[in-house]
Amino acid sequence: MPEYPDITVYIEHLKTLLQGHVLEQVRLTSPFLLRTFEPPIESIKDKQVLGFERIGKRIVFLLQDDLFLVLHLMVAGRLHWHKKGSKVPAKIGLAAFDFSGGTLLLTEAGSKKRASLHLVKGLSKLKQFDLGGLEVLSASRDEFRQQLLVENHTLKRSLIDPRFFSGIGNAYSDEILHRARLSPVQLTRKMTDEQIERLYLAAQETLLEWTGKLRTEAGDRFPQNVTAFHDDMAVHGRFGKPCPGCGTLVQRIRYASNETNYCPECQTGGKLLADRALSRLLKEDWPRLLEELEERTEV
Repeated sequence: MPEYPDITVYIEHLKTLLQGHVLEQVRLTSPFLLRTFEPPIESIKDKQVLGFERIGKRIVFLLQDDLFLVLHLMVAGRLHWHKKGSKVPAKIGLAAFDFSGGTLLLTEAGSKKRASLHLVKGLSKLKQFDLGGLEVLSASRDEFRQQLLVENHTLKRSLIDPRFFSGIGNAYSDEILHRARLSPVQLTRKMTDEQIERLYLAAQETLLEWTGKLRTEAGDRFPQNVTAFHDDMAVHGRFGKPCPGCGTLVQRIRYASNETNYCPECQTGGKLLADRALSRLLKEDWPRLLEELEERTEV
C-alpha cells in the first residue's frame, strides 16, 4: 500500500504536471471504483485543478466549484502518466483522467479491487475523510506521546491505525520499529519515556529519509514502479536476510495474509515471536487484513 513517502512524491509530481490545468473528463472502467453518486461524476468535466492535498493515504484533487476528488489507492492501486487519450489497460485498469497535456491512468493489480474514488462538494464533506491520525512530521514530542497512549495496543497496530497516525502502513511501520529498536508487539501503555522518545525520532527520521529517497529515485519523471519493497530497507520484506545492523536473520510474524518483519537481536532481545504463541494477542489486537483498518473507516 502506498504510504506517506509514496503519496507525498505522487502529489509533488501531480502538482507540477496538473495544477492549474483543466480536467477534461474521467473515464471509469470499473463499476467498483466510484463510491459516491452525488454530485455526479460528470460534474467535474472541464473543471480546473486548483491543487492537490494528502489526507492520510488519500490523494485529494482540489477542483473548481468547491469539488474534491478523493482517491485511495489501497494496497495495489498505482498512478501512471501517459500521452493524452491513452487507453485504460485491460484487467488492471480502473480509470483515466484526461487533461490537455496527457492522461493520468489508475490501475490496480490483482483480483480484489479495493481502490476507491469519491467525489464530494464542500469542505465539510471533505473533512469526513480525516480520521484524526496525527501527522508525525509536524507533531511535537508531547503530541506524539499523547496520541500513542490514547488506547493500549501493540506498537504495530497503533502505527498503522489511521485514527492514531496519518499515512503509516505495513512497510514503514516495520522500518520505524526497527530503527527505534522496539518490538512490534510491545504494548503502548507499557512503554517507558525513553522508548517513546526513540519511537518518535525513528518515525520522523524514517518518513523523511524515505521520502527523500523516493523523490531522488523519481527525479523529473512521474514515479514508476511504486512498491512497498525496497532492497535497501532494513527489515520489511526481508525475511531470512541479514539485518543491516547486526547481521541476525530477519524474522516475521504472520497472521492471515499479514506479515510483519523484525530483527530479534535488535528489537526483541533475541527472542523469536512465534505465531502460535501470539495467536490470542493477534486475534484481539490485529485486524485480519491491514487494509481492513482503512475499509472500516471508508466514508
